Amino acid sequence: MQEISFHDDILPLKEKLYRMALRITFDKAEAEDIVQDTLIKVWDKRSEWTKLDSVEAFCLTVTKNLAIDRTQKRGSRTLELEEGMDRPSTASDPHETLVTKERLALLHRLIGKLPQKQRQTMRLRDIEGKSYKEIATLLGITEEQVKVNLFRARQKVKQQFIEIEDYGL
Repeated sequence: MQEISFHDDILPLKEKLYRMALRITFDKAEAEDIVQDTLIKVWDKRSEWTKLDSVEAFCLTVTKNLAIDRTQKRGSRTLELEEGMDRPSTASDPHETLVTKERLALLHRLIGKLPQKQRQTMRLRDIEGKSYKEIATLLGITEEQVKVNLFRARQKVKQQFIEIEDYGL
């Protein structure tokens, strides 16, 4: 095992940890607190770092668990992600830019309405680019469950997106 450095290996994960906490809590301040608590917990476990297969997976798991615990304690409230989190459109036509922005906002709303496991699975796979194995480890489920959750989430989002696009509901 290689030696793990807090500064070089763990601190660069702050943005990923923040995004995961934000996806679960939908609260910026809460997500920042969770990241800080995660870093403290990871630091307290520094004697066990050499036993870890992946320090990133460990940090993400701690973040996920803290975020879920806090969400359950305060009751689940669902808010949308801010518009500023979308990637800017490459379209030069203002109309196309607006249409693209509206579609992204619609996708964020539809994904936000999914059940928690499906939402987390879809975001980890399609946005973060994690493998099925990594997602299964992070969420504490089997790879088959990851595939089922991902399939159902994609189908539901696709169906609702098409209905809204076709009928303007």
